[in-house]
Order: sequence, then C-alpha cells, then structure tokens
Amino acid sequence: MGTKPIALVIDDDEDQNIIFSAALERAGYTVEPAFNGKTAQKLLAELAPAIVILDLHLPDFNGDVILKQIRSNPKLKDVMVIVVTSDSSLAATLDPRPELVLIKPVGFAQLSQLASRLTQKSNSPRNNLPQLEFNGTE
Repeated sequence: MGTKPIALVIDDDEDQNIIFSAALERAGYTVEPAFNGKTAQKLLAELAPAIVILDLHLPDFNGDVILKQIRSNPKLKDVMVIVVTSDSSLAATLDPRPELVLIKPVGFAQLSQLASRLTQKSNSPRNNLPQLEFNGTE
C-alpha cells in the first residue's frame, strides 16, 4: 500500500482544527495541524502536503498571506487549498484563488466526503480539479 497523502490543517480554533483533522484522517490523509501562520509556514517548508485546509483569520497574520506564499512557491504548485472561513466577503476577494471556499460552519461529514473525493483525484494536477463551493451545511 502506498504512502498516505499529507494534509495541513491551519486553523487557530482548536476544536475546528481537531474536527478538520479527524475528517481528513478518515478520508485517508496523514494530518499535520498548525494553529498559527508561523507554524504553518514552517510546516510548508518541511512538508509536501497534497491538501491545505486554511482559515483566513489567524492570530499572527491573515491566511491570504499563506495562500500567496503557497501559490508563489514552485515546490507547492500542485497543493490543493481549501479555504474555510466565516468571512465570505474576504474569501470573495482572494487573489490568487483557492480550489474551494467553504463557509463555516463546516461539518465533519461534509469535509470528510470532500477530502475523499479529492484523494481519488490526487493523480490529477491541481488545475484540472473543478472549482467547487459548498455552503456551511451538511
């Protein structure tokens, strides 16, 4: 059996981070949690995640900074980024764009099912994935 893909969960809300991590583990990912932007940057430099779950409001800086860093790093060009936020107005202005924006609250089952679908498409380049949006209901 092959190595599990890595997921990086970046959310400062400990409960949300645990829920997102559990959902991704259920979908077959090895999960690395980050509770702030600095830790996220360190992990992104060390790991090659297949997927990043990214909250926009972090204690040290906004998640849009991390999104720009991911998109500007050739090593991370195929990383799928899912922004999970309650700030739909900020999410609408993101440049560069993530693959997906989920508006909180996001349920365990919703994220687990979505991550499973993305795992099945993991052989496809990031740019070939459909642009999907979910509202925060299960």
